[in-house]
Amino acid sequence: MIVEGAFGAVHGRAERAGDVSSTPGGLLDVLGVAPVVLDADGRIVLWSPQAENLFGYTAEEALGRYAARLLLEEEHLEQVAELFDRVMVSGESWAGGFPIRCKDGHTRMVEFRNMRMEDGRGDFYALGTATDQATLREVERNLALSVRLIEQAPIGLAVLDTDLRFVTVNPALERINGVPAAGHLGRRPREVLPHLDIDVDSTTRQVLETGVPLLDRPVAGRTAADPDHEHAWSVSRYRLEDSGGRVLGVATSVVDVTKQRRAEIEAARARRRLTLIADASLRIGTTLDLEQTARELAEVCVPDLADVATVDVLDSVLQGHAAETHEGPALFRALAVVSVCPSEAARAADPPGELAVYDTDRLAAQCVNLRRPVRVPHVEGCDLPRIARCPRAVELLARAGLHSYLAVPLTARGEILGALGLKRTGNPEPFTHDDEVLAGELAARAALSIDNARWYRSQRHAALALQRHLLPQHPPHPVGLEVASRYQPAAAAVEVGGDWFDAIPLAGDKTALVVGDVMGSGINAAATMGQLRTATRAFADLGLAPAEVLQRLDHTATRLEETIITCAYAVYDPHRAQCRISLAGHLPPALVRPGRAPQLLDLPTGAPLGVGGIPFQTATFDLVPGDQLILYTDGLVETRDQPIDQRLNTLLGLLDAPGRPLEETCDRLLHALRHPDDHDDVALLIARARPTPDNQAPRP
Repeated sequence: MIVEGAFGAVHGRAERAGDVSSTPGGLLDVLGVAPVVLDADGRIVLWSPQAENLFGYTAEEALGRYAARLLLEEEHLEQVAELFDRVMVSGESWAGGFPIRCKDGHTRMVEFRNMRMEDGRGDFYALGTATDQATLREVERNLALSVRLIEQAPIGLAVLDTDLRFVTVNPALERINGVPAAGHLGRRPREVLPHLDIDVDSTTRQVLETGVPLLDRPVAGRTAADPDHEHAWSVSRYRLEDSGGRVLGVATSVVDVTKQRRAEIEAARARRRLTLIADASLRIGTTLDLEQTARELAEVCVPDLADVATVDVLDSVLQGHAAETHEGPALFRALAVVSVCPSEAARAADPPGELAVYDTDRLAAQCVNLRRPVRVPHVEGCDLPRIARCPRAVELLARAGLHSYLAVPLTARGEILGALGLKRTGNPEPFTHDDEVLAGELAARAALSIDNARWYRSQRHAALALQRHLLPQHPPHPVGLEVASRYQPAAAAVEVGGDWFDAIPLAGDKTALVVGDVMGSGINAAATMGQLRTATRAFADLGLAPAEVLQRLDHTATRLEETIITCAYAVYDPHRAQCRISLAGHLPPALVRPGRAPQLLDLPTGAPLGVGGIPFQTATFDLVPGDQLILYTDGLVETRDQPIDQRLNTLLGLLDAPGRPLEETCDRLLHALRHPDDHDDVALLIARARPTPDNQAPRP
């Protein structure tokens, strides 16, 4: 029923257009209003078809009879007569309900509206309109309920006619739009709401024409109710039709979902932060390489948190000194710069590896000196000199459109290490407090890895220095031998090992050639190597056979912390052109002779030093001028992805030119067999016999 009332304006427009017809099913049809006319005596003179439907009597049965006696019980006759006289004498209208006796004998409550009428001769008549009281009360209840539902609904409701103009709006929609009902009526939605981000009229017209409802459509924009803030609504539209299928217009419901939308956005941001932190846990600190760790931190931040990320560390920290924070310039070394794409903002950053002095007014220096984040949500022109490293960088940042900046300190174990710098150029959102917290969390996690990497670097440099100090400092020049050697540490992300080589001059122009490998890494392995090298030299001076030297070294190794050591010990006699050799769990040396294919010596392998109680054996072979003996540790040939036999064959294949200078041979072997990420160090010693006055001539 509310639809009929709401669309009075629609019918009015139709009538003005010349369409005065109406299809059945309207309000009067629902009520079934029955008109009846009585003369001054109360006799029925006009009887309508609606009256026949309501009371059951035909016109023939009703006309000319007293209405009261036809339709009322005896007990109501006197009361009705008094009411009839009041209407006919005074002209006063009357409305009320009476129980009516229908033709079929049952009684029904009927609602009446009675009034006096006068014809041209001055005669009076009574016009009565009647309808079933139960039907009338139901319509009244439905109408009242509909009105109350619309007026008191907490969501916005509106009805638009077929011209898409407002004909009804409820108070909730008035509050949402910030426009009173009078400002809606007769106007289209786009005229009332010009700031919405969709074509309201177009989508409403589509619903009107197709009959397909549009449900829960997200709409965002600003209204007169709150012009300074954007809101979000869920809008539904559906076509209205009467009982006969005639299109009446479009109904619209509007629910303000701004709070829910903001909660969803915040939840999405929280999930993104958690994802970013989880990603950082997996991606940062995968190695102990300082530069790689810094780059991993920067890569995690781009593009989810920033368009450009930089990592700068105090140079004093890299030198192994404790950082000093003070209100003054700071000396930084750039470690990483990562950008969403090559840009002027990235070129404005300090290039990795370069030193830069940050003055006190530089925001990065303030971040480090004060040990707290520095955030500039909206960068102005006056802020650029405090962010950029030089006037040229100021120009680059300005052209790149830098609009938001954030620097957070890198702090580990209570010590300030440097700063993480974040810039936004393409991302339109400014850095928020939540971004600052997230960046601080990422920086804290990365700072521990950076601190571990820089301490590892310091210890590794110390171990390398110790190891190089323990190795021979000058190439020896033994009688009858040409010697070349190399020591190459493992990849930068792995600690140094305990590999060593030595060429020891002995009595009678003999030379002891030694290559060994202490299992383990770090300073301890280097120190153990130093002890064994010293012990080897001492035992070599005793003139012992190679097996006896290894036996004594084995006894020494059992008392050391590092218990597994491999070693190859050989003694070359230039006057006899012979070499005696013994192995302790070591890979076989290679022998290269001119005119012959390189080969691996078939020698008893022996047990590693430190096992204890297992005898060693000495083998003797000729080593005449031109012959080469190649001693090496397993780091030269062992890999994780290739069988050792294949690698040894590759080694022999690289020894195809006996006349090549030994230094070139060393470089050739290391270049071909080693990889940048090898996780083991290597010691290499190559000796080539040279002619002496009394040794054998070279083989033909």
